[in-house]
Amino acid sequence: MLFEKTGHTEWCNMKYRFDNILQQDSAGDWQWHLPEYFNICEACVDQHCDTERENREALIIEDEEKGQTSVTYQELSHYTSQFAHLLKSHQLATGERVLIRLPNSIEYPLAFFGCIKLGAIAVPTSTLLAASEVAYLAKDSGAKVLVTDKSMWQDLSIELKGTSVETVFLCGEGELPHSDDFKLVDMTPSLAEQSTEFDSYASKINDPAYLVYTSGTTGYPKGVLHAQRALLGRLPASRYWFDLDDTSNERIMHSGKFNWTYVLGSALMDPLLHGHTVIAYEGTNDANTWPRLIAKHQCTIFIGVPTIYRQIVQKTEYQASDLPSLKHCMSAGEHLSDEMQQVWKERFGAPIYEAIGMSEVSYYISQHKSAEVVPGAAGFVQPGHFVELLDGAANPVRAGEEGMICIREDDPGLFLEYWQLPDETSEARHDGWFFTGDYARQDEKGYIWFLGRKDDIINTFGFRVSPHEVERVFKAHPAVADCVAVGETIGPDKTLVSVCIVKAPGEELTEDDIIQYGREHLAKYKAPKKVHFMSEYPRTKNGKVLRKKLVQQLHNTEAS
Repeated sequence: MLFEKTGHTEWCNMKYRFDNILQQDSAGDWQWHLPEYFNICEACVDQHCDTERENREALIIEDEEKGQTSVTYQELSHYTSQFAHLLKSHQLATGERVLIRLPNSIEYPLAFFGCIKLGAIAVPTSTLLAASEVAYLAKDSGAKVLVTDKSMWQDLSIELKGTSVETVFLCGEGELPHSDDFKLVDMTPSLAEQSTEFDSYASKINDPAYLVYTSGTTGYPKGVLHAQRALLGRLPASRYWFDLDDTSNERIMHSGKFNWTYVLGSALMDPLLHGHTVIAYEGTNDANTWPRLIAKHQCTIFIGVPTIYRQIVQKTEYQASDLPSLKHCMSAGEHLSDEMQQVWKERFGAPIYEAIGMSEVSYYISQHKSAEVVPGAAGFVQPGHFVELLDGAANPVRAGEEGMICIREDDPGLFLEYWQLPDETSEARHDGWFFTGDYARQDEKGYIWFLGRKDDIINTFGFRVSPHEVERVFKAHPAVADCVAVGETIGPDKTLVSVCIVKAPGEELTEDDIIQYGREHLAKYKAPKKVHFMSEYPRTKNGKVLRKKLVQQLHNTEAS
């Protein structure tokens, strides 16, 4: 089923409505009408003030240790204004970077949107990263300010020496520590001293707003710089992947962390743009956590990764009658197996709507409620995104043929550049297209069948891990002569990071040694879960490791 023309939808007098920004002409072609000036904080937060939504809960945080906290749109507007004033009082200028390393908390959106309100560039990052990895991001981004929790500061304080970070805003309970190397600011009382009024920076549509890091091909993460327009570029996903009813208050929960691009968009920016309520969780979790929270908060939309859905089906007894408020489920990050899609639909009465996206452009291909969900198919190119499947000569392929997914360069959701990597930017963006590196085929009905990347990025539990990042760490181990990291599939929807180790001559290593080393030097999701000791790898005549052949060898060994 292809998309049809749609009529006007009233969005409670919101300034940035889908039908104002993206319209179909008489020929049925979609045309963007972007404003000259646009600020993400003003759109997600401030536009809801002085309306019937200002006292609506914008965000509810369920913290396993601290309990439940919430913030209204009016309160969030005040907090972001205070944060912008605080940054300004520390001489942070427009365009400078602020590194954010926080758990799911009220402080996360406060800092993220507050940066953008000032005109600074927010740099969200994960609490799962090792301190050395955070230091790399600080150096690469040139961030002058770090926002983090007091409980995380001790490990970071050593690694951040020698970076561009000068000022550190510390959240959480406890006394403010001392530092001879950084200016430490107790964030909560400092915010309280600031004015609650601050006009959002008059940013133009192409001005930078936030910088996210994704797995790179060199062993180091690379920055993806997004413009203010990125939020408007997500409007097609809001209509054709979400099931947003803009005349009511949707209650939306994501199982992930705000720093992840998937969550930052679909569980923070998108819902707040439309005035809905987000529920987020911080703490340990199991399969029962998410249905329990859905029931408690009467969530209408749930967003997760295939692993979460599989755990709920396999390890709980929940079914549709236990979650009467839930009407729409969404998944991305990795492919949902046909089996899981079928089982979920049978048990909960509705399918899970999948989408394909990437850090450079967010979600641009998805399933939607107006068309049958075909197991195995990724869905359709969303209206407003101009996408072609191109062959090696940059010519469109025919229906049913494999081609690289390429997005037209004028797509408003497309990133500005790879941070300080002009050659990589030019390699990916040229001749009017962004070449994603992802391959797919499209059938006669318009369904996209995703084939994946022709590189070696590992998709594990919804995270993308560069094998080069893992290998770089283990090759620094004195007892390791060589290392190759691969994704090892051990079951449906279950891929683990595996390392194949060649020991240095005369050295003794155990599997536990390698596992522990990975935990100490890599983010938890990047650390290997399986270890294989080898004497050599399958290689080409030029010495390049044949990764696919290596994975097949591992599979054959496990099978035997």
